[in-house]
Amino acid sequence: MLKKTPNTAEQWIELIANTELPAITSTAKMLDKFSNDDKSSLPKLSKAILHDQALSSCLLKVANNTQHMGVNKVTTVSRATVILGIQTVKNVCLTAKLVDSLLASKSLDFLVYERLMQLMANSFFAAMLAKMMVPNYSDETQEEVYLAALLYGIGETAFWSSGGKIADQLACAAGIDSSGFKEYCEQEIGTSFNSLSRGLARTWNLSDLLLKALDQPESRTDEVKIVFFADKLSTSIAQPGENEEDFTKLLDNIAKIMKITVSQLKVRITHTREQAAQLLSSYGADVLIDLIKVLPKASDFNQNSGLASINQMSKEKKLLSAFMKLTKLMKSSRDINKFLQTILIDIINVFEFERCSFLMLSDDKTQVKSRFVFNSQAENDPTKIAINIRQSDNAIGRVLDSKMPALINDYSHRQWRDIITKELVEFIQEGSLAIIPVKIGDRAVGVVCAQYFSNRQARDIKSSEKSTISTDDFQQLCSLIDHLNLCLTMITLR
Repeated sequence: MLKKTPNTAEQWIELIANTELPAITSTAKMLDKFSNDDKSSLPKLSKAILHDQALSSCLLKVANNTQHMGVNKVTTVSRATVILGIQTVKNVCLTAKLVDSLLASKSLDFLVYERLMQLMANSFFAAMLAKMMVPNYSDETQEEVYLAALLYGIGETAFWSSGGKIADQLACAAGIDSSGFKEYCEQEIGTSFNSLSRGLARTWNLSDLLLKALDQPESRTDEVKIVFFADKLSTSIAQPGENEEDFTKLLDNIAKIMKITVSQLKVRITHTREQAAQLLSSYGADVLIDLIKVLPKASDFNQNSGLASINQMSKEKKLLSAFMKLTKLMKSSRDINKFLQTILIDIINVFEFERCSFLMLSDDKTQVKSRFVFNSQAENDPTKIAINIRQSDNAIGRVLDSKMPALINDYSHRQWRDIITKELVEFIQEGSLAIIPVKIGDRAVGVVCAQYFSNRQARDIKSSEKSTISTDDFQQLCSLIDHLNLCLTMITLR
């Protein structure tokens, strides 16, 4: 990162292209020297690729992974370029450098890294889907829509790999609604992700199709619409929205362009997912395979709609359902944000807490800050929480250091009074607080805080309701978080 944080699109593009991802810039410039329609360029391109051992190896793997009737195993780069064609070879090279450069971002905050991995998976799947949507077009057009869809979201993807502390701040705000999130991004980085994508596309001298797709795509040609639809489809599959009708409409639009039925489209999407998994292995990106999801079912949309029926269940059934939900989620998702939001909502529903939050440990380990906060209705709570845990001995700091949970029903009790800071007094609000560490392996990454408040009557809440956390509830809550920790550890090792 530069010493001075960029605050314009031009500064961010300069940082990303020449400082953070120079390998991609260098590869793009090298590939730009070879004409797509000049067969004489093949030997020269083969010779250029041979200088890069990793690129040569990847090209051979992709060539052998691509099925061609009557073609023996490909063992030379020159043979691979002939079989695949110059446009495909150029796309393979750029894809390989993109994947390699972004996967190398291992030092990122875990939330940023998880977000980056999901965006990479979405982009790769979008590229494969776009190519699937143009089966009757020329090879040139198929490769062009592939590359345009792959790089459609490159501005956002590149930012998460290069944004440093600002990326960490944005990751903490990702729980707010999409329109608010975009405004937050523009305010913090001084530009939009779309502008970054356009700038990088121009810097790398990529096709006009990508630039057109980034500018009012729905009012342009079918090829441009396909790039836009492919990106939207891969994102919607990865994270189904609230409205199933919107997803159905998207499938209808794609099916109309392809002149097939929606049922046929679904079969082709499933087949494309399988092909994407095979190709990701060729690129050495197996970590992304599980992030490419199957087509969503009706139950995957508007998941909050089932809260009313959940509230009618007994506490024991709710608790069992929460355990089962985490186990099921572990089989289908690696999105840590989704695990955290799911568990907080379930804790509210099972134990009827008034507020439940996940406070994330900062990179410098000096404070915890609110990542997700839910109110008694299991709705997003706008409350912003930041508690310093190193300026003085502190209950949350103790929990994180010892990795042992704490139950505070009376913070004025002598057991707690020496480790309750002014910030914690304001946080507890004279109520009850359970603090449970969230761990990935042996590393504590934050705490779940579940609360009752003592001023219930003042807020027209029945006085017969709970004002302290029982030992049984606390033990059950700890068991649920232990299961969450196990799930988080398993998905990060996968």
